[in-house]
Amino acid sequence: MKQKFYLKSGIFIFLLALSMNLYGQSRVVRGQVTDESNDPIPGTTVLVKGTTVGTTTDLDGNYSITVPDNGTLAFSFIGFVSKEVLVANQSIVNVILQTDLSDLEEVIVVGYGTQRKSQLTGAISSVGSKEIQELPISNARQALQGRAAGVDVTIAGSKPGAGPQVRIRGRRSFNAGNDPLYVVDNIPIVGNIDDINPQDIVSMEVLKDASATAIYGSRGANGVVLVTTNRGKAGKTIVSFDMFTGINKSLGRIEVMDGPQFAEYKRESRRATGDYPEGPATPDADAALFEPVELEGIASGRSTDYVGALLRTGIIQNYQVGVQGGSEKTTFFISGNYFNETGVIKNQDFSRYTFRVNLDHKINDRITVGTSTLLVNSLRNGENFNPIGGAMQENPLGKPFDDNGNLIFLPTNDGLRTNPFAEIVPGAHLDEVSRYRMFNSIYATVKLHKNLSFRTNFGPDFSFQREGRFIGSQTNARRGAQPTGSIGERWDFNYTLENILTYEKTFNDNHRLNFTGLQALQQDKSERSNISVLGIPAASQLYHRLGDASQITGANTELIEWTLLSYMGRINYGFKDKYLLTATMRADGSSRFGSNTKWGYFPSVALAWNITNEPFMANSSIDQLKLRMSYGSIGNQGIDPYQTQPLLGRTVYAFGTTPAFGFRPNSIGNPDLRWESSATLNIGLDFGLVKGRLSGSMEFYDTRTSSLLAPQPLPNSTGFGGFITNVGQTQNIGFELTLSSINIDKSNFRWSTDVVFNTNKERILSLAGGKVDDIAAARFIGQPLSVFYDLKKIGIWQTHEEDVAESYGDKPGEIKIEDFNGDGVINANDRQILGSAVPDFILGVTNRFNYKAFDFSFFVFARVGQMLRSDFHSANNHLFGRYNNLAVDYWTPENPTNEFPRPNQNQEFPKYNSSMTYFDGSFVKIRNINLGYTLPTPLANKLKMQSLRIYSSIQQPFIFAEYRSRYKGIDPETFIDGEQGVEGGRVSSNVAPAITTYTLGLNVRF
Repeated sequence: MKQKFYLKSGIFIFLLALSMNLYGQSRVVRGQVTDESNDPIPGTTVLVKGTTVGTTTDLDGNYSITVPDNGTLAFSFIGFVSKEVLVANQSIVNVILQTDLSDLEEVIVVGYGTQRKSQLTGAISSVGSKEIQELPISNARQALQGRAAGVDVTIAGSKPGAGPQVRIRGRRSFNAGNDPLYVVDNIPIVGNIDDINPQDIVSMEVLKDASATAIYGSRGANGVVLVTTNRGKAGKTIVSFDMFTGINKSLGRIEVMDGPQFAEYKRESRRATGDYPEGPATPDADAALFEPVELEGIASGRSTDYVGALLRTGIIQNYQVGVQGGSEKTTFFISGNYFNETGVIKNQDFSRYTFRVNLDHKINDRITVGTSTLLVNSLRNGENFNPIGGAMQENPLGKPFDDNGNLIFLPTNDGLRTNPFAEIVPGAHLDEVSRYRMFNSIYATVKLHKNLSFRTNFGPDFSFQREGRFIGSQTNARRGAQPTGSIGERWDFNYTLENILTYEKTFNDNHRLNFTGLQALQQDKSERSNISVLGIPAASQLYHRLGDASQITGANTELIEWTLLSYMGRINYGFKDKYLLTATMRADGSSRFGSNTKWGYFPSVALAWNITNEPFMANSSIDQLKLRMSYGSIGNQGIDPYQTQPLLGRTVYAFGTTPAFGFRPNSIGNPDLRWESSATLNIGLDFGLVKGRLSGSMEFYDTRTSSLLAPQPLPNSTGFGGFITNVGQTQNIGFELTLSSINIDKSNFRWSTDVVFNTNKERILSLAGGKVDDIAAARFIGQPLSVFYDLKKIGIWQTHEEDVAESYGDKPGEIKIEDFNGDGVINANDRQILGSAVPDFILGVTNRFNYKAFDFSFFVFARVGQMLRSDFHSANNHLFGRYNNLAVDYWTPENPTNEFPRPNQNQEFPKYNSSMTYFDGSFVKIRNINLGYTLPTPLANKLKMQSLRIYSSIQQPFIFAEYRSRYKGIDPETFIDGEQGVEGGRVSSNVAPAITTYTLGLNVRF
């Protein structure tokens, strides 16, 4: 019995081991994935079916993977039909994937839904993650520059933490704001998207015409930017690590005079008034002119570079860890990011921590819930710290340090000019903005019927911001007086609640119908407080114990609330995917408007014709040809709350002989104040040629905005300066072109180009007085909303023109002004429109090259035809011999230039000095150069990675502009409208110099 038992047991164990061995045998399978044209398909996903084992093909379409003998490989790539292959005993498996025409068309987010690109009827530009990740940026809005047609993105200077300005199809309003609406993961937000980590973003869609933006009603007048962040995908969990680090270096700076140049300039300012002898300098004349410290500087050849000492090499670094994956029921994306940048000006820096969780869970076949949660903490230092302007004025002959190396607070005897180096002494200045934010997008969808679904979006948004400032005694702002300090705190809570009903059905395979209905509520509450003091007893306290100060100079609290209630209906209809219709109606009720006009109604309609789906195009070489047209109206509620109500203000009066506080009428209410309304006609053409080798779109639009929300002045005798009312009309007409081409596509080499071009002409059609100019406000019929209106400099009076100059009250060496009205007198009537900050056109060109494992790209951005005003050429161009000056080409009898006038000690500024400040603001920038190398997949797999890419980039290595090359200026890029302490169309010391950024980065997937 025992022998039979052992024999049977042994046979059983042998057979079991044999079967396990046979099942467990595996082999390495290699191969290549190509398309029908035998071109490789890099990035194809290769999975062992039924497992999480997988890899991706390299740039040559090659792959290598370990597979059980009885395993099946699954190959998939977007735009191609997936394919499965049984391995059996094969060691080489080459696969040809067939083009999937149904998936070729890009899916676009359109607001409250998505659509295939061929079904779009509105004007929408899209910027994907590829474009966003190419740039080492801290702010997602920067990625729109030159990448989205119709979008004008400007970046003024290089202060860490500063944001760009975005204008979509020009400006429409004087007073109601021109910023677009940002919608993040289906939730409209208040403000911008500067808190969002760019690396978390999958795409940004820009809605531009009335058909696309009408679903957002009152907030869509200036365009809408839809931001979609990363979400998880079912399958293997992927861990990613992305980083870049680098340096920022100043790309040139405004040139001021060195020591010898300043000495000669000061002499010339006295020669002009007869207080210094003509001819070469003499020791006796210098001794009578210069103070001892200056004479010492001249004798020793001292030339202190104050500006250079305030600059440094900045550091930029970014680190992100992400985890994404999930099952068929639950998917997730989690990321943590740290960003830090130190500016090229000392005491300016910015750091930000972000943490994101995006979660989706399918409860059953009918119900899905999910959330997107963002946590942010940022700290910005030096937002209002601008020592460069003062350093440029400092006398280079002065002595900044004594013989022992101690700082001298007054380098010369000029009491108004303190040592710029005192501004960067630790503890002299502190200017911090600390920000905390938690933003959520929570949703639930219920499939009520196979054609009917319901979705609820809830978006609570909490933020807290504290601004703390301290200015010490030994600074130019205080000049030995007592230190000052202040704190401003702001607590904001905003929430959006949306209920959306969607019905979709296709009838008889020819008629496609989609209906979307919306009810939404948005409320905002902002509490603000601030206190400022004088006489902080100990500088080490900074702004942290303001109660110890000797005097409170200001204190205030404020509460601001508003509500928006909305209803919207949208119908999309398509017949055979040839004829498309979109009709939208939205109604908004805003608490910002008067009791008589709270509600605004915004309709739109759009038509599209897919010409390529017509029978007569069946054998055409044209891949896509679609004609679109839309017309609609959208509104603008962008005024401060309470503008429609009469408000009181505190006043001081005498109660008998006792001073007292009281209240008086402070503003005039306007219960009839109503919405601004913008009506837009848009005609577009989408096209694709040569099997996708050339594609693009063209847009023409005409937008007319009426009932402009603007201040209306009143006579001072009324006791009020004015009130907000609806006046005037503006127009924006423009053309946009987007082109994408695949220039070369060989087995190992690919070259593609993206071109974005747009031009926009904005003009005022009418004002409060009809078609009459408002000269006091510099608003002119037929001109842009803001212009430069001033006297026009046409040169410098020369010695042979002395008689003519004298007839105008001038003399040789002074600025020659154009006598615009020809009356023989130069006065305010000779002012004319010189130009505006609005460009003639904007151009962005991106070229990308791929050769085997290498990738290379460069991005060129141009903004042409605008004018800028250089405040450096007024604030730092006094030309009266006291402060240091720009190193300009000024007039002397021996140097009869037409550029700048002769220095003169008797005038604090040159006569007509503002005319010297206007320049052509056109520029061309090499915005980014990027070179990368992707490790071959087999080698990456050996290192336990899915992929590894190493790259280096140079951001803004070159700026080509007349303002820089001829007039020694800095970056000519300016905002159109004033914000962030910078006036529209102006370059000043309130912006940091242009920089070039050099970075090295890694993209790793595990």
